[in-house]
Amino acid sequence: MRPNGDLPTILPTLGVTMGDPAGIGPEVVAKALADPALRAQARFIVYGMHEQLAYAADLAELNPYWFRKPHEDAKRIASGVVISDFDEFALDSRRLGCPSAESGRASMRFLEEAIQDAQAGLLDAIVTGPINKTAWQMAGYSYPGHTELLAHRFRARRVAMMFAAGPLRVALASVHEPLFELRNHFTIGLVFQPIDLLHAALRDWFGVARPRIAVAALNPHAGEGGRFGDEEARVIQPAVEMARHAEIDAIGPLPADTLFHRAVQGEFDGVVALYHDQALIPVKLLAFHEAVNLTLGLPIVRTSPDHGTAYDLVGKNRANPGSMKAAIRLAIALAARLRRSAPAIDGIPQP
Repeated sequence: MRPNGDLPTILPTLGVTMGDPAGIGPEVVAKALADPALRAQARFIVYGMHEQLAYAADLAELNPYWFRKPHEDAKRIASGVVISDFDEFALDSRRLGCPSAESGRASMRFLEEAIQDAQAGLLDAIVTGPINKTAWQMAGYSYPGHTELLAHRFRARRVAMMFAAGPLRVALASVHEPLFELRNHFTIGLVFQPIDLLHAALRDWFGVARPRIAVAALNPHAGEGGRFGDEEARVIQPAVEMARHAEIDAIGPLPADTLFHRAVQGEFDGVVALYHDQALIPVKLLAFHEAVNLTLGLPIVRTSPDHGTAYDLVGKNRANPGSMKAAIRLAIALAARLRRSAPAIDGIPQP
């Protein structure tokens, strides 16, 4: 107990996956966690390769601030940063900066171990470093990305991708969908699901008592009464009405060319975008080095930086850790909020 009788604060435990070891994941992880103020807010298990992390830290002239354990022994940590080292992987230096089956297998292994530890209750949140989809395919994995694999492993029936960029919070109705193929899958349910999940996340994770959600239109000028397309009247408006029937404060479809400006000005707490670039262009314009990707619908907080492996920057000490730091900060904040809202047993908050 503390002198004033309060229970001691238990720092959350975050699992940080290095991502593709041939990309900038090791560099942004090493640089992000080099910040002592950030390290003081949580305990960290970094799933990856110690050799690659040490190489990145050496390039950045960072003194090691972690300790290393074989991954089978790095399950709990009292404080600081432990590298859960997968030393069974050896990456040829000639493979740095390009996808390979070996780097794909390694990044998948880091993620799978973090998921297992989260399911065992050892982690409060997962922060994932960038992976390369080509490397996963070369290694024989069919998942198009983190979101789909996490949904499968956690048996989540409904998930959505969300981005937080300063005051802008955007959930996507579709993600890695070819734009010309979207019309074949564009349904009321496709639009309603991110509205519902975003509403729950804003309420339960971000503490917004009654979230105001705006839904973007698909066509120019919101279809202009059907002149430029009927998807607004046929699909989006019924999805919004369904959300309002479920007591969600949703409005739309609204023209996308003005909607994001209105959201940044504070008129809405969240936005539902209908396809990848509709969301990512304003997100990256607003906060290129600070945007964070979240997965909605999982039983655990998962965040990641809003960038890829950036193979062209590997070995040059030029990768900006801003988005990784933002992803870690947000994971800590959300994990702490969920801890505070967890039921207590005999007055003791549960992890």
